[in-house]
Amino acid sequence: MTFNPFLNSDRRLRNGWWILIFFVVLATLLVPAMISAQQNNMEVSIGLQVLIVLIASLTGQLLRQRPLAELFGTLNWRWLKELCVGGLIGSMLMLVPALILGMFGRVRLQWNPEGILILLPSLLLFAGVAMAEELLFRGFVFQRLIAGLGQWPAQLIIAAFFLLTHLNNPGINGSIKVLASLNIFLASILFGLAFIQTKSLAMPLGLHWMANWVQGSMLGFGVSGTEQPGLLIPAFGKSPVWLTGGQFGLEASLPGLICIVIALFMFYLKTGNTKW
Repeated sequence: MTFNPFLNSDRRLRNGWWILIFFVVLATLLVPAMISAQQNNMEVSIGLQVLIVLIASLTGQLLRQRPLAELFGTLNWRWLKELCVGGLIGSMLMLVPALILGMFGRVRLQWNPEGILILLPSLLLFAGVAMAEELLFRGFVFQRLIAGLGQWPAQLIIAAFFLLTHLNNPGINGSIKVLASLNIFLASILFGLAFIQTKSLAMPLGLHWMANWVQGSMLGFGVSGTEQPGLLIPAFGKSPVWLTGGQFGLEASLPGLICIVIALFMFYLKTGNTKW
């Protein structure tokens, strides 16, 4: 039987070509936006990023003539429940390490009287960040990789891609680089397991959204190296950065790594036999 590089055995376009189509559409929209933003000494807004990734995702899904529920999950009460469960788990991934560090006197949290003013705006901002990144990393491309290569090859490819996009973040250098990189890589695997378990973007979206918001806007830690004003202000004293994550954030701390590993193990127990 002759191998067809374009069509699979069902006479459908191979998944690799769909991924290429996605990135062509993405680049066609994103590159002009980036050029325009640079000319005006601005950055591409989070809202525009969400819109661009959404258009590329919808284009691929509609060209495949597949339902949008396959991409996002069915939008119903279960979707909202999974979003909330993901949000709760994401919150705990940051609250527990902060509590551990506080109990042992490694971080002292001070009240920021102006922090309450940024809670709602930052909630919307981090919702946009989570939506843009989850559509890009757990959406159309991830799903085509799973269909073409299987769950774990897809997980490893996307986790490497996820890490690559964070390697130029502020503060990811020196002694913190290894822990930060490991945490980011494993966080991508965790978000991927949440998608595989539910076949919906709701839970990984909730995980990502609330982990960032609680870490930054509630606790005042950096979020992937970006400093965030929060309801609290952390004071690190002479604690080593590998223990606290320093200005990069709790996601680069040893307690943060332990919490992600525990969450990964629990999700793996549930998704080990899940079929795509």
